[in-house]
Amino acid sequence: MGTDGLVTLADIEAAARRIAPAVRRTPLLATSLGSDDTPVFAKAESLQLGGSFKLRGATNAVAQLSEQERARGVITHSSGNHAQALARAARAAGISATVVMPDSAPAVKQAATKALGAQVVLVDLAQRAAEVERLRADTGAVFIPPFDDAAVIAGQGTVGLEIVADLPELATVVVPVSGGGLISGVAAAVRALAPAVRVIGVEPELAGDLADGLARGHRVTWPSEATGRTIADGLRVQAVGELNWRHVEAFVDAVVTVSEDAIRSAMRRIILEGKLVCEPSGAVAVAGCLEHPDVLAPGPVVAMVSGGNVEPALLAEIVAGVA
Repeated sequence: MGTDGLVTLADIEAAARRIAPAVRRTPLLATSLGSDDTPVFAKAESLQLGGSFKLRGATNAVAQLSEQERARGVITHSSGNHAQALARAARAAGISATVVMPDSAPAVKQAATKALGAQVVLVDLAQRAAEVERLRADTGAVFIPPFDDAAVIAGQGTVGLEIVADLPELATVVVPVSGGGLISGVAAAVRALAPAVRVIGVEPELAGDLADGLARGHRVTWPSEATGRTIADGLRVQAVGELNWRHVEAFVDAVVTVSEDAIRSAMRRIILEGKLVCEPSGAVAVAGCLEHPDVLAPGPVVAMVSGGNVEPALLAEIVAGVA
């Protein structure tokens, strides 16, 4: 980390070397969203092992645990994708994992996390952090945060390394925002390698705490009953992390919000035109491109398709155009 406490390019490059055997380098896929002057590509992290970018940060964090810490096992809270990622990373490392999940998390994510060997504890969305603290006190397990952590941010930043390497002429990168781990890492990597590239964050209107905080000039927290309304279940975090907020302030150019209709439309377009299965959270960056044409400034744009873990029934509804 730098003297300012932010993740550096060296941290992200070290993470890339550390996690290379465990993660998949995902492709940039051309889309029909842009124009000849502004082509738009999808960074298909929905094709990552486990179905989301989260494996990168979880693997990097677990890889840096001491032997004493590994013996205690790991614990986290998550709506599903970090849950699966940590369960997978823990299984690969031969250590135990406990995941506290909201009882509203999609069943497909709960089942996948259990199948990877983690113990899953279901609680009300607003009680996740408190339950983790209770279990940590009882078991001594090491907490691996889903986003507010330098090792996790550095792991997610490896996505940015790949984007710049694969598309050196990149002009804009569009990233979905929940707790801020992905945008923190991607922005840190992109800003270091290509300072002129714009970094745009996208949130659901119903979970727009970061955009709200930037407008007010300080980090804010939204109630869980507000953020819990969005279809994008992976983006229902009540506030971006403190370390993530500092990365956003330092490296991100703008944050926009999108409607629920735009998220559904983007998801359907990704699936039918891009032939990529994605979840609502994974479609939010593309929704930003659809609902905010100013995001598509001249030059190549990359929109993150960050995850593909979607309930089959919802997938069917979206494809049929009835949701």
